Amino acid sequence: MVSLARQAITLDLVERALSVASLGPVVVATNSPDLARRLTDYPVIVDPDPPGEPFHFGRRLIELLNRYRFDRCFYLGGGAGPLLSATEMAAIAEAMREADSLLITNNFYSSDLIAFSPTSVLHNQEPPSNDNELAWLLGEKLGLSIRELPRTGATQFDVDTPSDLLTLAVHPGTGRHTRTCLDSLPLDLSPLDRALPLLLDRDATILVAGRVSSTTWSYLERETACSTRVLSEERGMRASGRQARGEVRSLLGYYLEAVGLDRFFPTLATLGQAIFLDNRVLFAHRGIWPSAADRFYSDLRQPARIQDPFVKALTEAAMAAPVPVIMGGHSLVSGGMYALVEAAWARGHDVPRHLVPDTTGWPGL
Repeated sequence: MVSLARQAITLDLVERALSVASLGPVVVATNSPDLARRLTDYPVIVDPDPPGEPFHFGRRLIELLNRYRFDRCFYLGGGAGPLLSATEMAAIAEAMREADSLLITNNFYSSDLIAFSPTSVLHNQEPPSNDNELAWLLGEKLGLSIRELPRTGATQFDVDTPSDLLTLAVHPGTGRHTRTCLDSLPLDLSPLDRALPLLLDRDATILVAGRVSSTTWSYLERETACSTRVLSEERGMRASGRQARGEVRSLLGYYLEAVGLDRFFPTLATLGQAIFLDNRVLFAHRGIWPSAADRFYSDLRQPARIQDPFVKALTEAAMAAPVPVIMGGHSLVSGGMYALVEAAWARGHDVPRHLVPDTTGWPGL
């Protein structure tokens, strides 16, 4: 399901990029023969990943830069930027055309949208194995001037897990290919349908728990009408090696151990009328890392398909909770929250906004 959605996102992004005169040529590097076939009718270059070779992001990127002689590059990772508009793409492209040495990114410390110039700075440089580290390398080590994009659903939201598909399904900015794909999938949107109106209710409180950053919390405080209760734990647990070393510790995890699942969600429901839970922190606290299938079926609220007893019981308890519980990974409580707040306002409201967001692109980028 995630793979199908990512292919549809790619088609939408390709169409938007092709509408921007200052972008081109458009190169799609992929290991998917199906996606390559779907791109046949588009005026783009499809560059298949070499079969049988282990994938290394940085080496593959440099190979493409050299092959197509790019001196400027606008890169989007798979699943990144599904809400990015052609207008916003054009703003980034124009800023790059006017600069000789510049890095533009959605997140300097964990990037998956990156535009930079000149590409020659990567010559004789060991490239990173994943795109999250590329912006930091270009700005901190290689000295490019840094511009971080405004934090919105367009810049912060990407698709990693099925919970992200649920978010994308309720957002009005979803592209036509992606919308068609999501409409064909068995997605239970009822918890989000119950939760979204609460974001605009001045008498409501939501609970957001997991790897929540201060910037996300600040965004929620500024852009929602409800009160926000945040429990931020174990940010960077994977990158720091704490998870691999078995050192993850969660206050919420200790509470679950103390009271059990019978009391866990009912008690949390007294703290908020909707719960957005990064349950990967709970898994790591318990010293387990369920299979991708179990994690994803939990996100989709399909406990009958889950093999791990704890994940199955947690999912069933969440579904039986007296308030809507939306569970997922880090993206749910980071870029996902930006997108969900935007989706809530787009559904219509009868409360005045304290701040009206700029939807005209990014002048002065």
